[in-house]
Amino acid sequence: MPSKISRETFIQSIVDLLRKAETELPEDVVDALRKAETAEENDVAKSQLQTILKNIEIAKKHGVPMCQDTGIMIFFAEIGSEFQPGFDIEAAIQEAVILATAKIPLRPNAVDPLSRKNSGNNTGAGIPDIHWKLVPGKHLKITVAPKGAGSENMSSLRMFNPTEIGNIKNFVLETVVNAGGMPCPPLTIGVGIGGSFDAAARLAKEALLEPLDTQMDVLEKEILEAVNALGIGCMGLGGSTTALSVHVKTAYCHTASLPVAVNIQCWANRHASIVFGGEE
Repeated sequence: MPSKISRETFIQSIVDLLRKAETELPEDVVDALRKAETAEENDVAKSQLQTILKNIEIAKKHGVPMCQDTGIMIFFAEIGSEFQPGFDIEAAIQEAVILATAKIPLRPNAVDPLSRKNSGNNTGAGIPDIHWKLVPGKHLKITVAPKGAGSENMSSLRMFNPTEIGNIKNFVLETVVNAGGMPCPPLTIGVGIGGSFDAAARLAKEALLEPLDTQMDVLEKEILEAVNALGIGCMGLGGSTTALSVHVKTAYCHTASLPVAVNIQCWANRHASIVFGGEE
């Protein structure tokens, strides 16, 4: 998109981005699900995977959300140091979420954590959740990743002793076993290792955005093989594919700590991106 954009055009672009994220699963995720269905020998699991694929097809064809839990809106904003929007980006994103909730429509999911009062429009204190990253350049890249409660509730974080580095794989397996079929597998698993308490959780969530067809490293492969050996399978009903992919992101941490976060994502690994600016 051109480097200069009006507030109104930006808001409509974010509404369109939300619609895409909610109704069209990224092709790498669809491909992974197709491969899982082809390889599956368990009749029940195979039937479940076929139903998921049919659901994806219907959602895209009719422009309707692929899941009744349309999630809370998580945004990752990468802004170039020379990008000058001329308006409040966060306020514009919030307005776009309100419009998208009414137009698509999306289920209102944002509630006060104590009173449980629903805002009715998927906004509120801290929601949408926007993560900023300052980079060189003249562009603004916005990624939205709607996250439902079924998988988010099954995620976990633990502060390990640095001597317990060998327990990371078992911690991921423990998280998956405890989750069972609740997060609607087959899963994408994001693992954040290092940083601080909050940074590890952010890394784990960012890891979910990695393309599923990216070559996995040794640790990621080991975890994926161990997870799929559990036999939890599609929707927790058994089968050979409990997870489609595992992605690990790391950061340096304090010498006396080892934070590890596991972010569980259901089969509907929804996300979409748009780039503004960057052109001369």
